[in-house]
Amino acid sequence: MSSAKLINRMEKPIRPASLDEAALADIEVLECPYPTYDLLREMAPVWQDPLTGLYVITRYDDLRVILKDTETYSNRRPEYDFDTLTGPALRVHELFKEKGWVTEPSLAGRDDPDHKLMRAVFDKAFRAGRIRELDPVVRDLAYDLVDKFIDDGACDFVQQMAVPLPLILICRQMGAKDEDIWQIKKWTDAWIKGRGFGLTEDEMMWSAEMEIEQQHYFQPIFEQLRREPNDTLLSDLVNHVIPEWGRTLRDEELHAHMTQDTFVGGSETTTNALSAGIMLLAYNKPVWEKLKADPDKYLKTFCEEVVRLESPVQGLGRVTTRDVELHGVSIPKGSGIMLRFAAGNRDAGQFECPNDIDLERKNAGSHLGFSSGTHHCLGAPLARRELHWGFKAFIDRIDDFWLAEGKNDLRHLPNYGLRILKELHIEFVKK
Repeated sequence: MSSAKLINRMEKPIRPASLDEAALADIEVLECPYPTYDLLREMAPVWQDPLTGLYVITRYDDLRVILKDTETYSNRRPEYDFDTLTGPALRVHELFKEKGWVTEPSLAGRDDPDHKLMRAVFDKAFRAGRIRELDPVVRDLAYDLVDKFIDDGACDFVQQMAVPLPLILICRQMGAKDEDIWQIKKWTDAWIKGRGFGLTEDEMMWSAEMEIEQQHYFQPIFEQLRREPNDTLLSDLVNHVIPEWGRTLRDEELHAHMTQDTFVGGSETTTNALSAGIMLLAYNKPVWEKLKADPDKYLKTFCEEVVRLESPVQGLGRVTTRDVELHGVSIPKGSGIMLRFAAGNRDAGQFECPNDIDLERKNAGSHLGFSSGTHHCLGAPLARRELHWGFKAFIDRIDDFWLAEGKNDLRHLPNYGLRILKELHIEFVKK
């Protein structure tokens, strides 16, 4: 069964009859945005969203070009222009000044040369040798997590596997304790919610308070690592001197990276891809049987197909540094651009039968699920190993599985940037 039919079985998606009916920020559209992406790719590959004002880009080739052109399309976020803040945004800023640390732009919010210099710190921390060293740790944790529920015959895959696998791993590399993962998950969820649309001031302040709590959790860890460095990724980030700056990262920079680059970027995306993969297999039993029969042959492609089809990161923004014209649309300097990776990942011009899981797909790895260009996800190699071992442990321990009747609504958390499955209750027969 194709993933397109899968979507129809889970939800009746909104299919806009015209561009006038397109509404990407609508809750029901966010639940299943793919029909809207199809319309935009065909009719308006550059479309200004009337609600957000953002220029939405949906074709694969355009996305690749924009991702490589960092001079025309800036990563700098307006929210870091603190002198221009007013209203609730200003009051949130003052709260951080009073109780915590005013975070500076993360990697995703920087342009070169600063991005290149800071990226070098992370590249060292995520170097290939470290990922190889972590691989047996990832493997053992994946099997341990499956073994904890294997005798129950049922589990909530999101809570018992998809969340803890990447989160425990990143916590260990960030100096946090395993038993604190659910508190950190609450902080991460609050940060994500605080970046949504249409928030009240109380909601914005709550999100900021939660982020400040996280800052105070990690600040003593920073200070300890400055006194006593160790072999963790965080120790590298804390103690590495950037030669061009003549200093290590400041607390304000470290806190930004902890939240955005590390915990959201380093755990949420893998969590959502793991959940999406099992959901896709539940409705695509021929694919499950084929994958189970020869995981050594098909598992790598399956991991890429999951990221391509479900796109845990649906899109990210840019800002134009000059006037641009694309597909006949004039985009003024300073305009917000929304790059919809998820739309490009189902572009028939790049992927044959784009709505299907194809374990034989030759170009599965050319998707945009980890972005592209200089801002390509630096944690992608680790995420791929987490996906590999998460699915491999599941395949090796479970003979067959199905969705638990009456326990799933298969709804995603309404979010413009991320695709987050809230729960996935399954029942199974172990091997």
